Amino acid sequence: MIQFLKDSTFAVNEVINKSWDLLRQHYFSVAGLCFLLFLTSNTSGILAFYLNEVSPFLSAFMAFLFVILYFGIQLALFKYIFQLIDGKDHVRLQETIPTTRELVYFFAAMCCIAAIALVFYFIISLLGFPLVYAGVDITVLVDITRVIAAVLIFLFLLRVAFYPFFIIDRHAGPWRAVKLSFALTKGNITKLLLILVFFAILHLLYIYFNYSGYPIVSTALSVINSFLVGPLSSVVVAMAYRDMMMHYQGGEDPKVTENII
Repeated sequence: MIQFLKDSTFAVNEVINKSWDLLRQHYFSVAGLCFLLFLTSNTSGILAFYLNEVSPFLSAFMAFLFVILYFGIQLALFKYIFQLIDGKDHVRLQETIPTTRELVYFFAAMCCIAAIALVFYFIISLLGFPLVYAGVDITVLVDITRVIAAVLIFLFLLRVAFYPFFIIDRHAGPWRAVKLSFALTKGNITKLLLILVFFAILHLLYIYFNYSGYPIVSTALSVINSFLVGPLSSVVVAMAYRDMMMHYQGGEDPKVTENII
């Protein structure tokens, strides 16, 4: 187990180092796309606040457009990073814009994942319900059910988080992209958790110093998170996908039951 953790840590360090080298060479282009994501997110929130007082229907319509725009830019960012990883220095904007089919596949897979997560929660709730007749307090039971469901759903979401890459990189359909992500992450959960911990540390430090009354430190961490951690995390995720694909030995249409553990 210790050797496995050492190997996983080394693999994560290698991915982060390669991502840092790539980001240094193309920082302004990657950070520029991340800044577009930031602007889109904040602009949509501001417009939703003001348009809600004018017309709820207009507010909902604009929210729909901004969701498409936000995730469209996100997919374009990953397409751009993939081309940089592949060694293409001069990338045209037209080559990174996601197609209508890719956007449709992306949202279809997202809806599929959300439906599965709800089914998970429903099943766990049903399995825990008989404990009420064993004298377990209903409030305690609900809390336990929520914790178990949250952990399982988090692990499930971590397993299927790479589905957008299969849509834009392998042109897979929604359900096949989900299955491929599930198969790809088999045996790589430790590495993915280490990557999450790496990026979560600075965010947790920002929250801590912000609520502890250290505005200068929290502001500095906010700037670092916005202009460094954000772009770097995008590159790291794309690099991790390519790294795992190099060692992937599964088929093009894997079965979910064969990749659960």
